[in-house]
Amino acid sequence: MAKTIYFVAGEASADNHGAALMRALRSADVDLRFIGRGGPQMEAVAGTNFQNWIDKSGVLGLWEVIKHYGYFRKQFHATLREIEKSKPDAVVLIDYPGFNLRLARALRKQAPSQKVIYYISPQVWAWNRGRIQKMARWLDLMLCIFPFEADLYNESGLRTIFVGHPMIERLRERQPSQGYGSARKIDIERDRNLIGLFPGSRAREVKKIFPILIETTRELRRSKQNLRFEVAAASDELAREITRILNSEDRQWFEIKVGQTAEVMQHAYVGIVASGSATLEAAYFRMPFVLIYKVAWPTYFAGRLLVKVKYLGMPNVLADKEIVPEFIQHRARPKDLAKAIAQLLDNPTARERMISEFDKIAVQLGESGASERAATAILAEIA
Repeated sequence: MAKTIYFVAGEASADNHGAALMRALRSADVDLRFIGRGGPQMEAVAGTNFQNWIDKSGVLGLWEVIKHYGYFRKQFHATLREIEKSKPDAVVLIDYPGFNLRLARALRKQAPSQKVIYYISPQVWAWNRGRIQKMARWLDLMLCIFPFEADLYNESGLRTIFVGHPMIERLRERQPSQGYGSARKIDIERDRNLIGLFPGSRAREVKKIFPILIETTRELRRSKQNLRFEVAAASDELAREITRILNSEDRQWFEIKVGQTAEVMQHAYVGIVASGSATLEAAYFRMPFVLIYKVAWPTYFAGRLLVKVKYLGMPNVLADKEIVPEFIQHRARPKDLAKAIAQLLDNPTARERMISEFDKIAVQLGESGASERAATAILAEIA
């Protein structure tokens, strides 16, 4: 008899990871049925009875969530009803902590014996470590992607397995040379006049961040007139938004690349990257960069009260020091960004120091095969 797994993923990156996990589970040659909610990639693997809700669920920030509170409340109760009706062998929650941690708590009350597994650990170590002990009561198993998380969760009584970062296999597929170690360190010839711009994977991020990047490029061109700029757009929709923001005078300096983030990162001499998973991708591809982030002011002030770590970018969190300059909110000024980029363009020592730190971070992300290790752990849990 087929076993049923109910998935909940609420953002584009979680949809990527969820689809890879589903494929790994399928390849284990076990009769499985996938239901739940996620994005188009998970829907393509799961087939019927799977809801694609990413367009509405993937909002970012406190203020944005508050504005859509009615929608999320409706979806939350609908999810609980679906799980109660389908009685899956396991519920797999992928990242998305604002929704998924509340769901785990409600599931433990609704059906105490329901198997609940969390994949892609929520970063509660950054904003509320005291919540970990509560999570141990709600979850049966945590599958985490950073090694320090496993130690932290296991100490609190939450059974945890470090599976490695699932982006590793995806990024290796985008490299000219496969493999780890010396093969990963083969440097593609970079264009000294090319700067990569990565304004985020959400429309709201692009609207906040890309105008600052345009001003930064103007600052840079005053002294370096040969520079060119490639903008990585996560989708055709975001490419249209980027084009809309560009005026006719600036447009000649920019080339918009849709779905080619990895390629831009491997050829640009330096980059400006919005905070998020792209910062780890840039570190993996050894592209020196600076980090930028800007959100609505209510979201920023709420974050300042909640976040307990010193750095926003994951490369800096993993290194426990600022190896990548961070320009957040009011510090995201074009002149300061341009100065930091000029340093990476002109100072070989600064570039090599940053790249050396990136190589140390890549080791922490583990070997490829995270999805397969996660699938093995899930199958063992529901056996």
